[in-house]
Amino acid sequence: MQGSTVLVTGAASGIGRACAELLLQSGANVAAFDRDANGLKATFSSVSWPIATVGGDVSKSDDCVAAVRAAVERFGRVDGLIHCAAIHSSRFWTELEADELNRVLAVNVTGSFLIAKAAAEHMVKNKTGAIVLTSSSNVITGGVGGAAGLGGPAYVASKAAIIGLVRSLARSLGPNGIRVNGISPGVTDTPMIANYSTEHSAAQVTRSALGHIAEPDEIAGVACFLTTPAARYVTAEVVIVNGGSNFG
Repeated sequence: MQGSTVLVTGAASGIGRACAELLLQSGANVAAFDRDANGLKATFSSVSWPIATVGGDVSKSDDCVAAVRAAVERFGRVDGLIHCAAIHSSRFWTELEADELNRVLAVNVTGSFLIAKAAAEHMVKNKTGAIVLTSSSNVITGGVGGAAGLGGPAYVASKAAIIGLVRSLARSLGPNGIRVNGISPGVTDTPMIANYSTEHSAAQVTRSALGHIAEPDEIAGVACFLTTPAARYVTAEVVIVNGGSNFG
């Protein structure tokens, strides 16, 4: 990763922040993108180089294009994209209305496409690049029904769509030397699980074959690997990173 430039979304906290920090430690240039511009600046206030911070909304095409442009202006190119930005929805199906469903899909699905499209339009010029999108192990394990801070049908459906998006973009962009993969994290110690009850958190630990909820850097390590030359023949894959919870 030394010397490469990677755009990371959702970089103000959670897995996105862990990805940005790991990339910086490895010698990469990082363009950190988040809708919480103030939180983003506070997170990386002690880092002046090689990082550029960009505020914006991934569900807006102009913001996505601006983020890629900012990265190119600062570092000369974009070699990778790790897209972690997303919103949560815990509404049970009986409370879920079209406006909430569309809000989640706009950020989690349309936003994933828009930021990938903006990055790819730059990458095709160099005939190389790596894109990593974020799904969820809720999709793999059958999901949950919502309520009590859990992922509801809007969230689970949005994350299921990422799997199809990864495969479609991988097929479309492969001839241009661009790889597209995804990660499917299990329960991770981020603000997204802040509303979990003590009992539910304990149940997630029990489900994990490794006996603990993931730390953000444990997910970030896989996402960052997928942007490196070591993964140069990996594309159209969605890597499950959930500590063996499928078998718990």
